[in-house]
Amino acid sequence: MVRMSLLCGAAALGIMAAPVAAQTVDPLAAKFGARENVRSISISPEGKQAVVVGPSATGGENAVVIDLQTGALTPIFSSKGRGQQITHCQFILEKRVVCTALFSSGTNGDFRVDSQLWSIASDGSEAKLLTAPESWNAKYVSHYGGAVIDYNVPGQPGSVLMDRWYAPETSTGTIVSRKTSGLGVEAVDVTTTRRKDYVTPRQTAGGFISDGLGHVRIIEMQPVNDVGYARRLTRYVYSGPQGGDWKPLSEVNFDSGLSKGFVPVAVDPDRNVAYGFDDKGGYTALYERALDGTGTTNLVLAKAGAEVDGLLQIGRKQRVVGASFVTDKRYAEYFDPELKKLSASLAKALGGDKQVGILDASADENRLVIYVGSDVDPGQYYLYDKTTHKLAGILPSRAELQGVPLATMRPVSFRAADGTVVPGYLTLPPGSSGKNLPAIVMPHGGPGARDEWGFDWLAQYFAVKGYAVFQPNFRGSTGYGTEFFGQNGFKGWRVAIGDVDDAGRWLVAQGIAKPDQMAIVGWSYGGYAALQSGVVDPGLYKAIVAIAPVTDFDKWREQFRDSSNYRIMDNLIGTGPHIAEGSPARHANAFTVPVLLFHGDADRNVTVGNSRLMKERLQSAGKKVDYVEYAGLDHQLDDAATRAGLLTRADAFLRSTMGIK
Repeated sequence: MVRMSLLCGAAALGIMAAPVAAQTVDPLAAKFGARENVRSISISPEGKQAVVVGPSATGGENAVVIDLQTGALTPIFSSKGRGQQITHCQFILEKRVVCTALFSSGTNGDFRVDSQLWSIASDGSEAKLLTAPESWNAKYVSHYGGAVIDYNVPGQPGSVLMDRWYAPETSTGTIVSRKTSGLGVEAVDVTTTRRKDYVTPRQTAGGFISDGLGHVRIIEMQPVNDVGYARRLTRYVYSGPQGGDWKPLSEVNFDSGLSKGFVPVAVDPDRNVAYGFDDKGGYTALYERALDGTGTTNLVLAKAGAEVDGLLQIGRKQRVVGASFVTDKRYAEYFDPELKKLSASLAKALGGDKQVGILDASADENRLVIYVGSDVDPGQYYLYDKTTHKLAGILPSRAELQGVPLATMRPVSFRAADGTVVPGYLTLPPGSSGKNLPAIVMPHGGPGARDEWGFDWLAQYFAVKGYAVFQPNFRGSTGYGTEFFGQNGFKGWRVAIGDVDDAGRWLVAQGIAKPDQMAIVGWSYGGYAALQSGVVDPGLYKAIVAIAPVTDFDKWREQFRDSSNYRIMDNLIGTGPHIAEGSPARHANAFTVPVLLFHGDADRNVTVGNSRLMKERLQSAGKKVDYVEYAGLDHQLDDAATRAGLLTRADAFLRSTMGIK
């Protein structure tokens, strides 16, 4: 039996979004635009405390330690927002937390991003920099501050394994041998910050996988060419439990956005195997490969017609307990019998069509942090105690939306013009008949991504405002196999955009959408798709809203020119006639309906120059375009007031353009 109680609320933590002026912003937009209350959550080794990172009332983030027995709250770390963020905090010792901070600056493609790891006592005192200062060098545009890759170090209690960038030149100009520069691993005491080299740095190392017991077992190697560009081939090497020689494990090729080969993601030290993903009949499946020199590989989990793409791990040793896959919804399949039974029991006890995720565990795994949510439930974080069978609510994901009726999201599919079945999700306004509605087609970003069933703040806002919202998983989306993925949404943009526009035609044919009140709204690649639909199907949609869109393939390609992944991105985009034909900024004359653009000037995914170019081209062609630019914000526009304003303006634009009362 599961017993429930409430531990504390978001307001008590002081991590709710800043209030937005009611006279300028739609009150519903303020509720939906508010940032999630939990950015990260971690439980302490003894299970007595948790550290939560969430938005502060003035922007930025607060890290707060919660006493899980009394509910007492202790703020330990804070950031100012925009160019200063806390991305994650985790308990290392019962009285010690490690937090990752990100510092960014620059606009329009000229960016600097530094990360730092800080060790902080759970009472907020004794903040110490874990990132090695000497690993920084003014010669480099950005500085990587490292990440914790293992909670445990043999013979060194209180230490963690961190990866670290060893610069080939010190801050004083002293040259360091290339043999001792690159990415390596060191053991760092989180209390004293004493550090010791653990794995020799390598120029081509891209990452490390440990076994949860303090042994680095796998290294990701990313070869580069003579000018420093990473090749589209990644090699993985492994060693035995006690170290020693590194032996080949697998090679993975990246071609146009798809990986081909065994990609390791975790190590089971008891069975001496690596878990990894690889292809099975055109779909991703989970495999295990022996680390004993034999290379024996066995299938662990595959699903017909579905991608097994998630590994479930919990606890201080990051124990593998299951995997997840997506069909119409995401499902978890637990290998651990106890957790399988518990997950089913919790889902039943909480009622409704819920998804239950086990996020973290105490050292003995008796206390678990659990997330529960659905399409009409933004989610709740709980503490579950196995010994008492008690379930206590820690925090709601979006406290501002409590009491707001939300819209059901249901899986649907339609046939594209060539007969291909294209899946997607339809969200109808609460209480509506589902017919003759103002409607929005909302293609996802990526394009190497997909929409999934669950709460979506953007789709939900428009549905609650009275729009039918359709999110098509067009060809070029991941999750449906290599054949459906095709060449990707850039090289294969004609197919992808064709599917997006066929989704709009399907809405009209089904009687769901009013033909003269149908719009397209998209973010990132979705914004690109929204604009390109105005080129290939002018007039199909009566209004276009594009947020942080790619507008010219060559312009987007050039922003990676000075990055190590340039060759990978160049291959993703490709060359040929599709570049000019598929770049909406080169076809401004084709647009027949009003366009609304949004972009942050600190966007590192798609530089703000894309929207500026689109605005200039549309204006020069005499087209109607509105443009909103946000200072200091990145691709996700991660700011409550900004998102509330965006939603308000987008809704007003759609209503005005399409004559919606």
